[in-house]
Order: sequence, then C-alpha cells, then structure tokens
Amino acid sequence: MQRKTDELIKGTIADITYQNVETGFTVLELEDGDNALTAVGLMPDVSVGEVLELVGNFDFHSVYGRQFSVSSYVRTFPSDAAAILRYLSSGVIKGIGPATAKRIVSAFGNDTFDVLLNHPHKTASIKGITLEKAEEISNELSKRNSMRDTLRFFAGHGFATDETLKIFKVYQQQSIEIVSRNPYVICDSGIDISFARAETFAESLGFDKDFIGRLEAGVLYILRHNLLNGHTCLPARKLLATASDFLSISEKDLWDCIEKLCDMGQIVCTDVLGEPSVFLREYYEAEQYISARLSMARFPEESFTVGKDELESIEKKAGIKFDELQIKAINDMSSQGVFVLTGGPGTGKTTIINAMIEIFSNRGYKIALAAPTGRAAKRMTEVTGVEAKTLHRLLAVERCSDGSHRFTHNEKDPLDCDVIIIDEMSMVDSLLFESTLRALRLQCRIILVGDHNQLPSVGAGNVLQDIIYSDSYCCATLTRIFRQAMESNIVVTAHNIVSGKNVTLGQNGGDFFMVNVENPHNASKYIAELCTKRLPESYGVSLHNEIQVLCPSKMMTLGTGTLNNKLQALVNPSEKGKAEISFQGYVIRENDKVMQIKNNYDIDWVREDGEVGTGVFNGDIGIVTKIDKLARTITVKFDDRYATYVAEGIFQLELAYAVTVHKSQGSEFDYVVIPICDVPSKLMYRNLLYTAVTRAKKMLLIVGSESNINKMIENDRKTLRYTGLRSFIEEE
Repeated sequence: MQRKTDELIKGTIADITYQNVETGFTVLELEDGDNALTAVGLMPDVSVGEVLELVGNFDFHSVYGRQFSVSSYVRTFPSDAAAILRYLSSGVIKGIGPATAKRIVSAFGNDTFDVLLNHPHKTASIKGITLEKAEEISNELSKRNSMRDTLRFFAGHGFATDETLKIFKVYQQQSIEIVSRNPYVICDSGIDISFARAETFAESLGFDKDFIGRLEAGVLYILRHNLLNGHTCLPARKLLATASDFLSISEKDLWDCIEKLCDMGQIVCTDVLGEPSVFLREYYEAEQYISARLSMARFPEESFTVGKDELESIEKKAGIKFDELQIKAINDMSSQGVFVLTGGPGTGKTTIINAMIEIFSNRGYKIALAAPTGRAAKRMTEVTGVEAKTLHRLLAVERCSDGSHRFTHNEKDPLDCDVIIIDEMSMVDSLLFESTLRALRLQCRIILVGDHNQLPSVGAGNVLQDIIYSDSYCCATLTRIFRQAMESNIVVTAHNIVSGKNVTLGQNGGDFFMVNVENPHNASKYIAELCTKRLPESYGVSLHNEIQVLCPSKMMTLGTGTLNNKLQALVNPSEKGKAEISFQGYVIRENDKVMQIKNNYDIDWVREDGEVGTGVFNGDIGIVTKIDKLARTITVKFDDRYATYVAEGIFQLELAYAVTVHKSQGSEFDYVVIPICDVPSKLMYRNLLYTAVTRAKKMLLIVGSESNINKMIENDRKTLRYTGLRSFIEEE
C-alpha cells in the first residue's frame, strides 16, 4: 500500500548502470527534461528509452549521493519516433540492432510499436527481417506489454513490485486473468503471499466470503501454517474447528471443501493412530515413502558378527574399554539394515560411531558420514577423522530449467556408499529424510544417531522420535555417563535436567554457573555485560565467534529481538565508513553476526580455496564482511565460504548474537548463555532447556529465575507434533 510519504516521479531511462537478471534489482539514470537522477529498486526488464512512472522516496547514499528508492513503477513504450529509435537501438529486442532499428522507424514512424506488436507481416517487409523473426519480435513485445500491464494492475491494488514479480514468475502473461478468477492463488506455494493480503485483494475485486477458492485457500493456509509448528498433518476435528472459526464458515461446508481438495489431489485424508487426519499431499507421500523404504532396508544383504579380538583391537587403538551396553549396540548394528543409536552427552555415541567406521572399513564397505548442518558435519569430521558432509551437500543440489531445485542424487543416481551414518538425526525433517532415502541404494545400511530428548527438527516432522517410539527398529539407548564426561558440570546438569532433577545455585562451579536474577530488565543488563566485558576480558573470547546467547523465544525482554539490538549496539555500533542496510525494523552492518533463516539453494558462494557452489541453509551462522548499498548486496562469511546475497535474499538474514534454542540445533558453541526469566508459558518445558544446555562445550551460564528454571524441568511434556510416520511404520 502506498505510504503518505511516497513521491511520484516520471522520466525516460537514459542509462542502466546495473541490473541483476535473476532478481530484477536495477540501478538506472532517469531523465526528466533537463534534470537527471539515479533510481534504484526492483525494476525487471526495463530498458533504455522507456518512460517510467516511479513511486518511492529520495534518500542519500554516503558514497553515491542522492537516489530515488523505488517501491513500485509503471512503464510505457516511447511514443515519438526519436525515442522509439533510441529504445530499439539499445538492443533490448533480440534481432533488432541499430541499423535495423533505423530502417524500421524510417518505415513506420510513430506507429512503429503498433506495427511490431500487431502486424508482423508488415514488419517482415523490412530488409533483414523474415516473417519468423517478425513473429518473435511481436511475441517479445507482447510479453513486455504483459509485464507492464501486470505491474500496473497489481500496483493499483497496493502490491509492491517484488510481490508482483513472484506472481508473474508463476503465471506469466496469464497473471491478471488467473488472479481475477481466483485472487487466492497468490497464497500458493512458490508465491506465498499471506492469506490476509489475499483477503483484502479479493474484497477489492468483489468476491464473497463463501467463494469456494477462499475456502480451499483457507484450508491449505492452515495446513501450511502448521508446518511451521512441525506438524505434517492435523487431526480432521482440529482442522475443521480451526478453519470454521478462521473463515467464519460452517464445518459442514468446510468438509465439502476438504473432500474436493482430496479429489483434486492437493491433500490426503487418512487415519493416523486411529484418528482421521489431513495431510498436504507431499508430506503424506514423504512419510509413506520413509515408512516403506525403511521396511525394505530392515534386513541387510550380509549379516556378520564382531569378534572379541576385533573389539579388543579397537579398544586398544582408542585407549578405551567398551561397557556391556556399547558391545551390545555394536553387535546389534552389525546385523541390522536400519539401526538407531541414541543417548545424551557424555554417553559414548562418538565412541560407537568411530567403532562402526572401523568395523565396516575392515570389511571393505564404503561409508558416508552426514549431518543436517555445516557445524554438525564439521564436528563429526573432527571427532571421527573422516570427512562428513551436510545432507544437502551429500545429495548435491541442482537448479532445474523451470527455476525449481532438486537433489542430483536420487533413485536414478544413487550415492556410492554401502553404509550411511547420519548424526544429529533429531534435526532431520520428513522431506529431507525422504530425499536422503531416495538417494540410497537398496542394500545400503542406514545408521541414525541422535539424542531423542532434544527438540525435534525445525522443519515439519518428528522423524527420530517416531522411528524410536514405533518400536519397529533396533535401537540402542546409551545411558551411562563415562568418567571423563562426569567431570563436566555441563554434562551432569544436562542429565539432571532430562531426569527431572532440579538445578540449584549450589551446583555452580567449573564449567557451569547459574545466576539467579528475577527481573528481566536486570537480567538483560547482566547478559550484555557478561557477553561484552566479563567473558571477553576473562577468557579472551568474543560474541562474534565463541560466545552464543540462546533464547527460548523471539519475543519479550529476553527474546532474540531485544537482545540482538542491545548486543549489536555494544559490539558493532554504527560508525562513519561502516556500511549498513535497514529493513524489517532492524539494521545489519558490516561485521555483524548473522543467521540464515531459510533454505536458499540459489545463493552463490566461493570457498577460500577457490571452490564455488550454491546454497546456504536454515541455521547457518556467519559474519557480514561487505555491504554494497548501490548493488544492494551483502557478502557473508560462513566458516570458509563467502556467500553473496542480492536484493530480496537479504530478508533471509537475521542478527545472530542471540538465537532461539530451536535455531541452534545441530550446533555447539564454546560459551553458551541462556536467559531464563520471562519465558512464555507455552515454552516452559524440559526438553527445550535440555537442548539449550547440550549446546555448550566449554562453559554454560544460565541467567534468570531459579523458580522458572525448575518449573521447566518439572514440565515433562514433549514438543507436540502431529505426524503420520509412527502410524505408517507400525502398519508395515
């Protein structure tokens, strides 16, 4: 919606300084009579010689001076012969160069565009232009006309240019026609404009509340929204009640809508643990496939035993002694096609992984090690001495011709491995695990390692817990804390929490400290001092690298939003010569610590050794090394990769001095500070606190109310997730 402060300017494009073909971000010079100015913003397909009406605001760039920042625009083709010649001579239309442009304009004058667009047989009369080429020119201009009309139509309904581009990318020249029939298609996956926005748009077009497209979009919106809460399905009773209230429609009418969506193949209705439930189709198919594929892998082609001599040899090399439970886990692993290893910190999961690697290597098996995040893969590499990759890197992402993405490795091109060991399995969601299984040969052994007491994946699904609780696959749960780990108060505290024992101030010491602060504002001040003065001065560490604040919530005084702003102001304040970009109510500066908050397969990166690739994933943490405000790009260093963000990709970054516990999964940090004071009641449960505690390697500091901490420990509920996987496994 146009703001009161917006200005309207009009002029002809004299020059295009910069244009990104993928995103449409453009820097151009606009002439209005004797005046000239620089305009920047999302303006795809504009060309020299076109006349633009721009809506936006003037601002001042410290390097490039006064600029007009464009929020929306409307363009028209030039109307006089001189301007038309300038436009066509620029090479914007394929097949028309300066000489051909001159012949065309000489022949048709001010009617040039009408002839090129509507009368290709006349265009073919020009020397050097065949009828086939004339028709190609007509199609090109038609597409440009369509883009112009689409931008004008949606701008008239308050849509920003980037929103219109999402719609046009999907529906092309039919965009206006399609949304005029059903405005709710703008909520579809791939466009993802909010349902509330679609409601306003539909109302402006005169659609009634009982329009079937509205009901269908509302049901799909609720199902997609609940993916963010981890649910791959919803009980039908819950979906009907929620949708009825949300859409102000009777449950009977909604059930008719749900049946229609089922018939169309967009959703699936089936029983889950005896209750009718509703899935988005891709999540139903993912969980069905996981269940069937694990069942096929249950029995390996070759079963073997691990002899006493081999175990003693492994123990001698590692300087360890296996206990009975570990020996049983190793023997179970050797006879199973699917094996799950779970346990808390200090219980020897890494020891078993290393033993597995040696045992399989002794028999000539090819082994692949993987983890869901870069940090987890790096840690796996360090403790095993064998290269581990992220699942995304292992599967290899490639871009398809239609702009979508797929994994290179699948049923047709499986991974070259006989055994796959996946660590931090609690983080792996349903869709990613499905893709992983599709990339494995039928005879490949599958070993899943994780801590089922931690929070489940950020994405939808609860794969590790569902597999364990189905009781259908061999699972070894390690419970003994080894002597060396017992020396760590972090490890002891973690196990006390998961077993329901209260944490008290008397347990302070060594690598664990708890500061009892009841007031959130006082806690906020203490955390700021702790992260910017006490820890850096005492241990020579920094908030950019070794220290991480982990918050239960984004909201409230001790949420990530407030703490990030406070910590940024202390460790990376605004300075002359330091570039910054403002958006979404906060600022990102050069040298800021940031996190990627969404999987993005398109972002280009280059390693320090020159290797190039694409893709940055949800939860990756890095440091901003450069901001170019003219090109509106940000360069971020993630470990040894430099990734470049352009235009709207910037909105996938958040400050990361403080991150939520959910977003920290799969990572470990040297020094972890956990604020527990004003925790929302819905987040006061044991496995959230346990997950936060297990992220610390060298030191753990809990700052907050002792009573709140122990309330969380007493609350033994698991994260509620509606999924079908456990039910599907049990049915196999």
